[in-house]
Amino acid sequence: MDHRRAPVLEALADYHRCGRYGFSPPGHRQGRGADESVRAVLGGDLFRADVLARGGLDDWRAGSGVLADAQAPMADAVGAAATFFSTCGSSLSVRAAMMAVAGGADGGLLLPRDSHKSVVGGLIFSGIQPRWITPRWDADRHFSHPPSPERVAGAWEEHPDAAGALIISPSPYGTCADLAAIAEICHQRGKPLIVDEAWGAHLPFHPDLPTWAMSAGADICVVSVHKMGAGFEQGSVYHVQGDLVDRDRLKACADLLMTTSPSVPIYAALDGWRRNMVAHGGELLGAALRLAREARRRIDALPDIEVLEDVLLGTEASHDLDRLQVLVDVSGTGTSGYQARDWLREHRCLDVGLADHRRILATFSFADDATTADRLVEALRGWRTAAESFDPPAPVRLPSPEELQLETVALPRDAFFGRTEMVAAADAAGRIAAEQLTPYPPGIPAVVPGERLDAAVIDYLRSGLAAGMALPDSADPALEHFRVVA
Repeated sequence: MDHRRAPVLEALADYHRCGRYGFSPPGHRQGRGADESVRAVLGGDLFRADVLARGGLDDWRAGSGVLADAQAPMADAVGAAATFFSTCGSSLSVRAAMMAVAGGADGGLLLPRDSHKSVVGGLIFSGIQPRWITPRWDADRHFSHPPSPERVAGAWEEHPDAAGALIISPSPYGTCADLAAIAEICHQRGKPLIVDEAWGAHLPFHPDLPTWAMSAGADICVVSVHKMGAGFEQGSVYHVQGDLVDRDRLKACADLLMTTSPSVPIYAALDGWRRNMVAHGGELLGAALRLAREARRRIDALPDIEVLEDVLLGTEASHDLDRLQVLVDVSGTGTSGYQARDWLREHRCLDVGLADHRRILATFSFADDATTADRLVEALRGWRTAAESFDPPAPVRLPSPEELQLETVALPRDAFFGRTEMVAAADAAGRIAAEQLTPYPPGIPAVVPGERLDAAVIDYLRSGLAAGMALPDSADPALEHFRVVA
């Protein structure tokens, strides 16, 4: 396959070359009608690229096959049998995969309890019964690792009628599951494995990165190119292989959720990123890995700072680690990750990937270089000096692993769409949640609709909010009240 081509980009160039004009959406007409202040910030080229996909870039029957011609080399580049683009992010892609595998099935779907909120959204949309796999908890660090093959096998023994399994790897922290062993366990039962690999767009393109899902034998792999690749926000792909998933059903499920007005600039960025990775990915990612390794060393040398690496790996921990994700434990300084996050944003105009009560995460990509790495290290050095004068962080009341594992007593869909009421926090323990409550980032719900609230998780969220935790999806932003099943 000729990977020098980028079909969407070429079609867009042809669109402009022939002077095509549409009396059709978008109404800004390639920027002619855009407000000047908007054009000054976004630039005219972005508006010129924002054309109609069908009936513009291609004809109304998609007769030129522009999108199909772009998806085929993406699949070839990563060794998948087929690939589909999404301009609605991996939230859409993973929900379509869940519905294709387990929608309408009585046995439910195996999935880890520390799944992303997009997965919980899929449960709510579809009515799928979650069959939770208990994560491996590091109680000392208050940190969860992806499930082990043994735990997945145990979940299959407990729920043999489940339609399939879903695993998140890499996690938002860069930790990875043993996907090859998990895929083998699923396939021994003739069941498909979905991998939410939103953080793994780069994995196929360098041998020193963790094994990616298709190489490990997964049946569906969902990837956010905008996270660790070079796509626009919302740019996602999902890859398929094998015969355990009906591809027509998968496409139909995606079509139910997909916008009917996909973004051509997002398509074009996916297309161009694939071409660049095939041509230069090994070189670019090799340089990024060396840069991140040196940055890890320099950050770890700061007083009372620990860059987490080998401690995250082991028999009862994660199988592998994406070392472009630099996870920094700041608890030894007596301050919190929330305080570090806020100081870096306010005083150095730097934003980190995530923060919690004791950690921050800096995500490196192939776009970084010595200049950006130096800026990060120097900003952290400045924060470390400033932290000497910080007030002690507000305490976060951390629940035990057992307290975090709430009892599921109703389908997430039934709890979310049923009759609900708001109750005071003091009265919420014992009630069935009708909302998801998600510290963000990383976007892993502490509470899923249909779970019975307990006092420990309520105290954790309320104290976390006071300490700097972001909870964007709570019905009451102050957490004075909780939405529960009536």
